[in-house]
Amino acid sequence: MSHHAAHVLVTGAHGFVGKALVARLLQAHLAGTRPLSALTLMDTAFEAPPSHAVVQHITGSIADAATVALAFETPVDVVYHLASIPGGMAEQHHELARDVNLFGTLHLLEAARTQRLRGGVVSRFVFASSVAVYGPPFPSQVDDGSPLLPKMSYGAQKLMGEIAVADFSRRGWIDGVSLRLPGVLARPPAKTGQLSAFLSDIIGELAAGREFTCPTSASATTWASSIHNVVDNLLHAADVDSALLPTARALALPTQWFTMGALVEAIAAVHGPQVLKRVHWAPDERIESLFGRLPPILTPAAEHAGFRHDGDLPTLVRGSLMSH
Repeated sequence: MSHHAAHVLVTGAHGFVGKALVARLLQAHLAGTRPLSALTLMDTAFEAPPSHAVVQHITGSIADAATVALAFETPVDVVYHLASIPGGMAEQHHELARDVNLFGTLHLLEAARTQRLRGGVVSRFVFASSVAVYGPPFPSQVDDGSPLLPKMSYGAQKLMGEIAVADFSRRGWIDGVSLRLPGVLARPPAKTGQLSAFLSDIIGELAAGREFTCPTSASATTWASSIHNVVDNLLHAADVDSALLPTARALALPTQWFTMGALVEAIAAVHGPQVLKRVHWAPDERIESLFGRLPPILTPAAEHAGFRHDGDLPTLVRGSLMSH
C-alpha cells in the first residue's frame, strides 16, 4: 500500500479475523503508518456503532450486489475479502454458501472491475482463501505444485474464487492476491459450523484451566497459525510487490505443521505443566481424516514474497490469545 490515505474495504469485518484485522488497521492509522481516508466495514450485523470517525459500516450481505455497490461509491484502494460461510455450515446450507462464497466474491470483483473501467484506481484485492482447496488423499508433502482437490463445498468455492481473482488480475481489473489460510487460532467459542473449531477450543480451554476432550489422537498432524500472525500476513498482502506473486496469484501461507500432542506440550510450556493432566483424547474418524492427517507443507513462493509463520509453537500459543 502506498502512503497516501487509502480507502480500505473489509468484508466479514465483524468476524474473528475481521475484528483483529480492523483493530490493527486502526492502530496503524492512528500511528500514521497506514493512513486511511476511509475504512468501510461490511457484515450482516454489528454489535456497536463505528468506533472512529474514519470508519463506516455497511450492514448487509455480499450476496446482494446492490449492497456491495454501496461500498464502492467512493473509490476503494484495498479490498480485504474475508466474508464466507465456513466448512460445516457450507455443507449443510448449499444455497447460502453458494450465494456468499461464490456469488458474493463475484459481486466484489465486478464492483472493482466497474471502478477500473470507469477510469478509477486498480484495487489491491486480498482474498482470504483456504487450505481447504487441498484435500485427501494428500501427497507426502504439500507444496506450491500440489494438486488442488477440495473435498468440501467450502474449499471448492474458495478455489473458484481464486481462479476469478487470477483472471480479473490478468485483465488488469484488479491487482489480486489469494492467501490460503490455514487454521487460525484461537477463535472464541461459537457455533460457526467450523469442523476445525477444536483447534481453537483446545488452546482456550486448557489455558483457562478447564479440561478438554480432543476429537483427534495425540499423534494427529495438522497446520495452524495464530491470529496475530495471520493479520501480519494480511497486512503484508496489501503491500507485496505483484512481481513476486505467481501467475495464479494464489499462495499457501507459511504455517506450522505439528502434532496435537506437541500443541498440548506448547500450551503447557506457556500456561503450566498442569495442562497435561487436563487433556483427554477421543478420536473422531471424520475429524481426524480431515484435519489430523495433514502432511508437511512447504511454502517457498509465499516466503519469497515476504510472508511468514509464527516461528514456533509457544509463539503460536501466545499469539493465539493475545489482544490484537
